[in-house]
Amino acid sequence: MKNFLRASLPLAAVLATPTLAADAPGLLYRERSVVTLPSTDTYWDYIKFEPGTSRLFMARVADGLTVYDVDKQQAVATVENSIGANGPLLLPQFNRGYVAMTDGSLLSFELNSLKVLARQPLADGIGLNSGILDPATRRIHFITGTGEKESTWFTLDTATGRLLGKTVFPFRKMDDPATDGKGNIFAPARLDDIVLKLDSKTLKEQARWPIGCNVSKVRYQASTGRIIGACLGNKPMVFALNPETGTVTARVPIGGGLDGLAIDEKHKRIISSNGADGTLSVIAQDGPDAFRLLGLINTRVGSRMMDIDQRTGNLYVVNADSTQVPEAGTGKLTRTYHPDSFKVHMLVPE
Repeated sequence: MKNFLRASLPLAAVLATPTLAADAPGLLYRERSVVTLPSTDTYWDYIKFEPGTSRLFMARVADGLTVYDVDKQQAVATVENSIGANGPLLLPQFNRGYVAMTDGSLLSFELNSLKVLARQPLADGIGLNSGILDPATRRIHFITGTGEKESTWFTLDTATGRLLGKTVFPFRKMDDPATDGKGNIFAPARLDDIVLKLDSKTLKEQARWPIGCNVSKVRYQASTGRIIGACLGNKPMVFALNPETGTVTARVPIGGGLDGLAIDEKHKRIISSNGADGTLSVIAQDGPDAFRLLGLINTRVGSRMMDIDQRTGNLYVVNADSTQVPEAGTGKLTRTYHPDSFKVHMLVPE
């Protein structure tokens, strides 16, 4: 099935700048394929590419860590003992994969063979959300999900998975940090609207920068020397941050319900996946501090997770059919996902 997805700009922007339509492409991405996989009624979290390969690892929680080959357009494996998979970290230089699990354990496996090495308990009473590698120290850090008062980082040796220590931060929710590989880690505290600059050896706070929105994603972009970040909440946006001064140097509004962020260096684009709106916001990066909205691609409401195949620039977005039913007494809607409706959408850049 081929479906041509056209970019759309707010009417006010078109009226205010009539030349924009001539400058902007009419077609940003073409949906090339949709593949439906067997699934239970589970939700899912992160999807991530193994760098330089066609393997997309999808953390499907109750269905485990699924390995999907984008060239073959099919699921090729499920990692053993991976029920509860939430956030994979894939490190081909160490032939290791690590997965943050919803029960607070950390799953480790050989990346080439997918052979499970260990599933070690780390957090007590709370799940792990995500992890990063710091190249400067050759350590990995895994972070707990939303807590009552604080967040905990677990630091491990990358090659062996041996626990080296843990650090507690006084923030309820800390999302994916970024590292510049030069001794600095940039960590968002979502509910506090700030980004912390940490010493990567000690995790001691070096600076604290207010952003003015619920920062959920940060990436270090070596080509510009900027932190590329994105916010959700009532002020959804993509922004650029100068990591030397903490100054926000560019802001562009995006759709609601951000949960995925990709940087396409070849096409000089930044893309956010916005599950609440069912859109992708496509932003042109004309320079380190020069961003402009190219358009919004319609996907489906609930399509919150996305990753980019850096080999091709293709985007992969996942979703599943669902039904929301009001709870008796409260009227609060609860969502149930439909079995065998999990879909992988491939969108090709134009």
